[in-house]
Amino acid sequence: MKKAAQKAPANKAPTEVAKKAAKKVARKTAAQKEKPAKKKAKKPAASKSSKTVIEAKIDIGFGNLLYIRGDAPGLSWRSGVPMDCKGADSWSVSMSDTNSAFEYKVLINDIHWAVGKNNIAQPCVTNTTEPSF
Repeated sequence: MKKAAQKAPANKAPTEVAKKAAKKVARKTAAQKEKPAKKKAKKPAASKSSKTVIEAKIDIGFGNLLYIRGDAPGLSWRSGVPMDCKGADSWSVSMSDTNSAFEYKVLINDIHWAVGKNNIAQPCVTNTTEPSF
């Protein structure tokens, strides 16, 4: 009888190992089936068109800066926002969160106003001006 008792646990061990292996395989196949479908990437072109760009074409001389004031989000009529120098006679500023047309004006060194009426910028496009001082 001792031999029969010893054989029973020996037979159980391979069965338990086989059950564990079967569970592992079942888990792996279930995990493979549950993989979500890949999401399509958003087009970057939509984010580019949502920016409003103001571009000024004027040579204001070495050492001077061009500023912009207006009634758009991020602008005010009390203090100007410096524009980026893109070349000897090209200045620009890029703004987001502009959903409607707005008025603006450029200034040299945030002191000297451009002559004439206020400019009107359309949202989500590049607006070009050639100011006079």
